Amino acid sequence: MIGESELILNARGSVYHLDLRPDEIADTIITVGDPSRVEEVSKYFVNIEFRKQRREFVTHTGYFAGRRLTVISTGIGTDNIDIVLNELDALVNIDLESRTRNKETRRLKFIRIGTSGSLRAEIPVDSFVVSEFAIGIDNLLNFYELHYSDQERNLLHAFVNHVQKDRISFIPYLASSSASLLSLFKDKITSGITVTCPGFYGPQGRLLRAPLAYPHLTSLLSSFRYENFLLTNFEMETAGIYGLSQVLGHDAISLSAIVANRIRNEFSQDHEATIDRLIRFALEKIVSD
Repeated sequence: MIGESELILNARGSVYHLDLRPDEIADTIITVGDPSRVEEVSKYFVNIEFRKQRREFVTHTGYFAGRRLTVISTGIGTDNIDIVLNELDALVNIDLESRTRNKETRRLKFIRIGTSGSLRAEIPVDSFVVSEFAIGIDNLLNFYELHYSDQERNLLHAFVNHVQKDRISFIPYLASSSASLLSLFKDKITSGITVTCPGFYGPQGRLLRAPLAYPHLTSLLSSFRYENFLLTNFEMETAGIYGLSQVLGHDAISLSAIVANRIRNEFSQDHEATIDRLIRFALEKIVSD
């Protein structure tokens, strides 16, 4: 039995932070960072059967092209991803009344639709990137038992050797996208390795007033190469989603609208339109699966 302090439930039998019950979510879940973006996705649903908001976590469940979908906001960062993915997994793989793990597990599909900064001059603003791999420099998955394939281990080892040239002190981890979900998008948009950072300013090499420990971080990341793999972009959630999905036995893919090119020092002139294009593109691909 899982103790009350480990799995906290609300009075209505819902999980603590998300305030959701098992029947209120679909097996295919779109995650967005911004709570206001939930409605930007669900406005394309034929109908919305359920709405809930608690803290920064907004949830809508409804139908698009006959497929039941949930869209949920995570807020920014992998600390929130830790909450969202664990509680969504609990909804489908733990009996909340008996507080025991189900003998048979359900596999969820997570599709992140978010924004990102390009680490390649040739990946322009207002384009899309799908993350084949994600490297986390945020530390979340170092608290979980994440197992690597030989390819993942070699890729992570090459990245660690590369960043150690600049005496970087963080401990990175690496996780892969779902092969089946990746196949829906890889031939249509740019794919590559996404770096997940623990912040927006210093951890992504932005210099305002606070002096940076790693002032050349952006150029260091953009210069990484291993076989045919390049670092394409960075953001703040993907590695956490991929890593926890692997640990918990779910499928995940991350789609990013490129709103900034950090090499060219450019920002999108209409990023909301770009995000809307990505939402519509993702929805059509999701229901084609």
